[in-house]
Amino acid sequence: MNPVTKPEEAVDSLSARIAAACDRIAPTWPLDQLIAVNPYWGWRTSPAPDAAAMLGALAGTSLTMPRSWFRAEWTAGRLSREQLEAAAVACGQPALAAEALAMLRQAGEPSQPTLPRMALVTDVLGQISEPRPGESWGDHVTHQIGQYCAAHCDRWQGSWHPDQDVDLFSGWRAQLAAPHGTPWRRGASWARGQIATLPAQPEAAIGAMLGALGIPEAGRDAYLTSLLLAVNGWASWCAYARWQARLVGDDDHEIVGLLAIRLVWEWLLRHDAGPPGSGTQWDDWAASWALVHDVAAGIALEQRIDWLLQAAVERTHQDTLIRALPAADDTPEPISAVQAVFCIDVRSEVLRRALEAVTPEIRTSGFAGFFGLPISYTSAGSTLSRPQLPGLLAPSLNVTDIAANGADLVAVTTHRLAAMESRRRWSGFRTSPSSMFSFVESTGLLYGPKLVRDSLLRTGAASRRGQDGQPAASRAALRPRLEIADDDPAAAAAVAQAVLRAMGLIDCFAPVVLLCGHRSQTSNNPQAGGLDCGACGGQSGEVNARVLADLLNSGAIRAHLKAMGIDVPAATVFVAGLHNTTTDEVELFDLEVMPAARQAELAQLRRWLVEAADRARAERAAGLDPTYLTRRPRQLERALRERANDWSQVMPEWGLAGNASLFVAPRRRTRAMNLGGRSFLHDYDWRLDGDLLVLTLIMTAPMVVANWINLQYYASTVDNRRYGSGNKVLHNVVGGRIGVFEGNGGDLRTGLAMQSLHDGRTLRHPPLRLSVFIEAPRAGIDSVIGEHAVVHDLVAGGWVHLLRIEPSTGAVERRTRDGWSAP
Repeated sequence: MNPVTKPEEAVDSLSARIAAACDRIAPTWPLDQLIAVNPYWGWRTSPAPDAAAMLGALAGTSLTMPRSWFRAEWTAGRLSREQLEAAAVACGQPALAAEALAMLRQAGEPSQPTLPRMALVTDVLGQISEPRPGESWGDHVTHQIGQYCAAHCDRWQGSWHPDQDVDLFSGWRAQLAAPHGTPWRRGASWARGQIATLPAQPEAAIGAMLGALGIPEAGRDAYLTSLLLAVNGWASWCAYARWQARLVGDDDHEIVGLLAIRLVWEWLLRHDAGPPGSGTQWDDWAASWALVHDVAAGIALEQRIDWLLQAAVERTHQDTLIRALPAADDTPEPISAVQAVFCIDVRSEVLRRALEAVTPEIRTSGFAGFFGLPISYTSAGSTLSRPQLPGLLAPSLNVTDIAANGADLVAVTTHRLAAMESRRRWSGFRTSPSSMFSFVESTGLLYGPKLVRDSLLRTGAASRRGQDGQPAASRAALRPRLEIADDDPAAAAAVAQAVLRAMGLIDCFAPVVLLCGHRSQTSNNPQAGGLDCGACGGQSGEVNARVLADLLNSGAIRAHLKAMGIDVPAATVFVAGLHNTTTDEVELFDLEVMPAARQAELAQLRRWLVEAADRARAERAAGLDPTYLTRRPRQLERALRERANDWSQVMPEWGLAGNASLFVAPRRRTRAMNLGGRSFLHDYDWRLDGDLLVLTLIMTAPMVVANWINLQYYASTVDNRRYGSGNKVLHNVVGGRIGVFEGNGGDLRTGLAMQSLHDGRTLRHPPLRLSVFIEAPRAGIDSVIGEHAVVHDLVAGGWVHLLRIEPSTGAVERRTRDGWSAP
């Protein structure tokens, strides 16, 4: 059964099939740049129910919750009969509503649709034997591949220094990794010999083995996709490498090598089970792949009620929002004492609402947390740059540190590098294989001071360390600055102009403009980056806010802005801030450069922020710990600081759990609404956007980022085993930054841990697809949808719900495949 003796299919056809399978896999970002990713991104060109049916056939996953969950929503009043019937009419199946209602009302546990997943060789073989008692062949193969990939891809933690010039497939063949620990019937030497006969190039090996296994051409795309889904975590890591390469016009083929490795396992196990003709079950198995679309069609038919229930739950939530929307009001708003620009992040909504309740002298607005800056950041003394923008984009400008407050840049940099090197050496010892299990025993009392210090920090002030771990003194001595700010102020002004226009901040400036990014604060959390700003490449928004404030406070840049039509008053100052979403404290930066005439206003702003933080903490308290409800403001502040610094705390904050909507509208449209920290808020005034450039930017970037966040939470909830990361307590970091295992090996885990979704009693994230409300003329929205395929696919496929707010009346209508209709 040597595949090399089989005729290979045409190269173009094979390449297309491989590309189709690889393109189905969404990327996953490394831990130090962790951002939320829509794991269904590769399926966006298909309607969500169709993609769900195919994923059910290929991976056995469901894209909706169990029917018992929908019944609970019905009982709780979060699923209405009116919206169930409306959803049935919208999908062209009005009679289906009666069937769904009968299921909701019947006694006993509701039945579930079956998911007859297509079998791989590992599944067929599992009906005959086990590699070890209690272990499936699928788990065995995944573990073997995972151990190899963890070693091969490690560039940061291991001391074995893998050869970076050897690709994934070649390295695997050279190490003959496949036979390791596997009970081959024909012996390990036989397996090594078989591997040696394979073509050296992954694509050629894939073509040969597909022919040898007898997979019919009609099922090859699906079969290859199923193989990658079987190792989805590592496939996602390889997809990230490809994504990054393609952002800069290059390419990466490691995902093809991974596909070849997984296929080799299929071919070897099939061959080891017996020669061709040794069992009709193998012939039937191969032929069954031609019927994969029939299997998916059967699943789609069974899941019609589930998707109807999903749509009805989402419509019920939308109806609640629509009823709360105020009527149209075009009354000009007076200039306030402070204009505060926050990230669109749902956690900002709580603090913004609290700040507006504290004083009418503050007007808040929402803008993407990277503040529109296409930057990477290179800290002083380092040659490494990190992105400070969404993963959808590539940076085009760089930011470096300059000395501040009279500091000596060389001295500060030398001190920082020494501290970083000390941390690196200590971390290397702590995480090396030789000391991993005996670290505390080896260090003894040497490690005690750190444990004591961390314990004391739990009861002290919140940590003021920056993203690189430097203390407050080092941060104050350095200031991030856009490299072109001094060399080419006209070019820097063009960047600033684009940002201000996208914000809608082109006139009527307040005396103080706060640019507030955000960060999270947790201890002992490998996935901490996922709680920071996803729009800043998994970093906090500190660098972006400080850089933009620095630009806009520059007299030279303001002069260029004035020539471009934006006249910033000389008395206006821009202040950078950072919202700690775990404690709700807001830190302000670079105040020493602010004019003396503004110090009283800045002091007042700080008092307002403290009072708003008290209100926000009080609102969030019950969701974190019921005992917090009895705490006074300072006691609650202390408790949340302790929570942020507690290395045993698995639920430091709820992140973006509960996210369900995005409003693209002026703040006056939502100011009176309590959105409960579940809505992204992006300010937009269509009257200032005659060329639709801002609307296009919002719908192709922030809306897509919000979709990624929303569907990561959604997928992690509906199927945590495949698209989440399981139990946070069992996480082990892979390769220093690659990701996490749940346990000691297997597939790389992607998505959210259960502790980010469930508090042990209640599900904290109801899985609803994002509802996007845009206040703009119909023609403008339609124009963006028609000109941008990604936006069209997300809307037409039901991956997001798009609703339009009529500016003149405040009425709402829904975008469907057939156009606009009543909600």
